[in-house]
Order: sequence, then C-alpha cells, then structure tokens
Amino acid sequence: MGVKIDINSIKRDMFILVDNQPFRVVGYEHVKPGKGQAFVRVKAKNMKTGNVTEFTFKSSDSIELADFEQRFMNYSYADGSNYYFMDTNTYETFAVPAELMEEEAKFLKEGMQVVVFLDRGNPIGIELPKHEVYEVIETEPGVKGDTATSATKPAKIETGAVINVPLFINVGDKIKVDTRSGTYIERVK
Repeated sequence: MGVKIDINSIKRDMFILVDNQPFRVVGYEHVKPGKGQAFVRVKAKNMKTGNVTEFTFKSSDSIELADFEQRFMNYSYADGSNYYFMDTNTYETFAVPAELMEEEAKFLKEGMQVVVFLDRGNPIGIELPKHEVYEVIETEPGVKGDTATSATKPAKIETGAVINVPLFINVGDKIKVDTRSGTYIERVK
C-alpha cells in the first residue's frame, strides 16, 4: 500500500495510482458548483501508455501516491528497441523501452541529463530538460533581414526532429527548443 493523501493536497507532477496504474498529474482544478458537492478534476498522464486521462474525485476522497523514484541519468545510446541511460552516481545502466519514449526520443542528445522514472526499480519513462540547445542540420537558406515576420520554415535538428523556425535561421545555427511542445524559442550565439 502506498501513501494516501487528501485529494485537495494534489499538486502538478505528483505521481498517483488510479486503478493500480501509475499516473503523473499534469493539471487539476478544484470545482465548487453552486449546488451539490465540491469536486476535483484531475488530468493525468498514464506513465505506462502515455495517454492523458481526466478523472473526477469528490473533495472528500483521498488518493494513493505511486511508489515512484526519479533519478538523474545521462543518455548513452539506443539500439532500436531500448534507450540506455546511465546513473551518474552508481554507474548502473537502465534500458527504457522505445515505445515509452516516442515523443521524448525526438529531442534526446547523447550525454543529455534527463530524469528517469522508476516504478519499483523498473524504468517506465523519462523527462527531458524543459529547454535544450540544438544545432540545425538542414533547412532552406536563411532570408537576411527577415526578422519581423512571423513566417516560419521547417528545420531539421541534430536529433533528426523537424521543427518550425523563423526564416532567418541557417544550417549550423544553434537554437533553443522547448522539448515539451517541440517549439522554437530563440537563436543562441
């Protein structure tokens, strides 16, 4: 049995168990209707399937926290079926199955430090740094002086992901990217 908390104490990024499945809270809302009982609407991502689900709990409910461990690890390599991460303190290597990494894999760089989530010692997913700098390896030539328009063009970054960038970005430029949404933030000198 995990630790139970009052549903009103729920916070973003907490790990909870619902129907014995581990979820990570991505958002929540306390709702007090004019009539009837107050409730809490929780949006949570299933850590095994990656699906986001919405749950509704009565404000008198309690919820079980998942037995999760988060460890900082460095990305080493991939072999097609797994991505391998090394715990920099213990030098243990953990394999995260590729199907749990579809979104994150687009922005993984060798040596990148990530958080690996362990469920009872088994890796079930990772979290990338919120922003990371990447080199543009393929895009149409930049248009000089075109910094005012909001027009964008596709650019391939060193991990193989394609994101939309402003027209003035060239091959070889380093750009900062929001790894959660895959959006361009700024050019980095």
